[in-house]
Amino acid sequence: MEAHEAHETIHEAAHHGHHDEHHGGQNSSPIKTSRNKNIAVLISVLAMLLAIVEAGGKSAQNTSLSANIHANDLWAFYQAKSIRHTTLRASADMLELTVPGEAAAKKVAEWRATAQRYDSDPESGDGRKELMAQAKAAEADRDHALSAYHLFEYGAAALQISIVLCSAAVVTGMIALAIGAGGLGVVGIAFALLGWLAPTLIHL
Repeated sequence: MEAHEAHETIHEAAHHGHHDEHHGGQNSSPIKTSRNKNIAVLISVLAMLLAIVEAGGKSAQNTSLSANIHANDLWAFYQAKSIRHTTLRASADMLELTVPGEAAAKKVAEWRATAQRYDSDPESGDGRKELMAQAKAAEADRDHALSAYHLFEYGAAALQISIVLCSAAVVTGMIALAIGAGGLGVVGIAFALLGWLAPTLIHL
């Protein structure tokens, strides 16, 4: 539900309340006028919460996409390091077996030292082991943000439906619809709070 749609719903509820206040008849009463005004306030609160939840969902989605790209880049770098590590070790082994002498031994030691740095380099943080740890951490961030995004989506959907029910309550005069809308609003808020505080608590 877009902001202008929520605004129109609020305006409709307020219009019904204003109309009932100024025009008497069997279908209008002070109770009905007061009820419509209360529903208009409820719609305003729900619309505000919806905007906040949708902003949270958008932020979580962007975080998830960014973390996924970062993880893919790290795994690509890891694969490149693995290829270099394997190639260099194989070359060192072959040189050691085929070319005797001090010069060859020195080159073999050099290549193996470089291969070892490709495997693990805590100082630079770009050895295979370090890259693997970073990639897994980025994947964890991605999954955490993605779980939050799904919860925000469910929360936003519940709030959208609650606003629609409020609008229907104004038109039909059925107070049960407004009560149901309030209940769905609470459900939507609960989903949003989970998205902020504990995205991985439940899996949907």
